[in-house]
Amino acid sequence: MRSCREETELMSQRLDRPLSFGEHFGLCFHLLFCRGCRATQKHFAFLHTATRAWREHHDVDSTPR
Repeated sequence: MRSCREETELMSQRLDRPLSFGEHFGLCFHLLFCRGCRATQKHFAFLHTATRAWREHHDVDSTPR
């Protein structure tokens, strides 16, 4: 089993690229047992959603004045 630090790195990478089957399976298995990493995953998901919404909002409002 990978360390929490390695799993957190995979969570971050998953936002930018698809994980391999082995990476995905290992991460899911780790999350079954690690409450701290589950919380970290929720934080990553929130930040990803919030930054996407912010970016979309500012792209719409970025017309030259």
